[in-house]
Amino acid sequence: MAVFKFKGRNKAGTIVEGERVGRTAQEIALVLERDQIRVLSVEKKKIAVRIPFIGGKGRRKVSLKELSVFNRQLSVMFNAGLPITQGIGILANQQKNKYFAELLQEVRRDVEAGSNLSNAMKKYPDVFNTLYTSMIQAGEASGNLDTILMRLSEYIENMQKIIRRVKSAMTYPVVVIVLAVVITGVILWKVVPIFEDMFDQLGAALPMATQIVMKASEILQSNILLIIIAIAGLFFAFKSYYKTYKGKRVIDNIKLKIMVFGDLLLKVAVARVTRTMATLLDSGVEMIEAITITSKTAGNSIIEDAVLKSRYAVQEGKPLYSSWEETAIFPYMVTQMVSVGEQTGALSSMLGKVADFYDDEVDASVSALISIMEPIMILILGGLVGSVVIAMYLPMFSIIGAI
Repeated sequence: MAVFKFKGRNKAGTIVEGERVGRTAQEIALVLERDQIRVLSVEKKKIAVRIPFIGGKGRRKVSLKELSVFNRQLSVMFNAGLPITQGIGILANQQKNKYFAELLQEVRRDVEAGSNLSNAMKKYPDVFNTLYTSMIQAGEASGNLDTILMRLSEYIENMQKIIRRVKSAMTYPVVVIVLAVVITGVILWKVVPIFEDMFDQLGAALPMATQIVMKASEILQSNILLIIIAIAGLFFAFKSYYKTYKGKRVIDNIKLKIMVFGDLLLKVAVARVTRTMATLLDSGVEMIEAITITSKTAGNSIIEDAVLKSRYAVQEGKPLYSSWEETAIFPYMVTQMVSVGEQTGALSSMLGKVADFYDDEVDASVSALISIMEPIMILILGGLVGSVVIAMYLPMFSIIGAI
């Protein structure tokens, strides 16, 4: 898909300009003609090359909170009878985020030029993803745009809660481990050499533990730059491998099998998948499209593949629950609830209940995980630093004994 700039004349005879997303200029021209715009010119928009950190225009990112607030406010304005373009213009002027403000002004101009709101938003996939624009498109088709905007806001807020919970569970152990490694590294680099000189002068016999620590200190001092480069190299190699199709699936599969953390990540993925599909189905998006969009929000490629596989099964006429059951990834309770939802014709409602249940499960798991991790992390930090300190004080006992 590419962005095309167009110029045309609407049915009132006014010259209109704007941008549309499409595959070819001919496709854009046909869409404009359907919108009763006589095309004067269509050309592909040139992509501006930006060098990172040079000539930037400030923060070019929109947070989930900013997007959620925008949806709620626009829904209220639209429900009150305010034209959508006016509402977007007002909200653009209120934005503290300059990038978001400029983006909304562009969206407003495109809508004023005859574009649908969903098409205008598709030009900015980094802010308005496929799920977002599909729901907006469904809202435009059904005439329930204000309801859809409110649902989107609620959906984004629920996703924010899940992200915060996972971050709170993952941040603590990572910070403690990094802190333990840094403190140990500083001791080996700066403190151990002082003890080494003192032991040489005293001619004390060194226990094996002390010798190991001193050898580690020597290696660190003589190869510190190499060690930093090696760590950076491993980090970038890991990121590069994770970007590949095979690498992503290998690592995501390992994540799901890690003790305690794997169970939490599975619950998070199930909550996201069921919440997303419930929201899409409630908004009038077709089942096949809903499954396709939902798969991209799973946050794990193994679960994404499982959801996508169910799309082909549903296309062949099989029920959704049986295809999820065959993957052996989704918990039994989930497939049974989906089965009941399909049989009663209340699939979206049942998926919403599953999402609520797993939201609570994630909350409980995070609380339990943090309570378990606190003593474990203290032991790791104390054990790593303490073992180095004890190893350096062991020769003192033999020196004191000799005196």
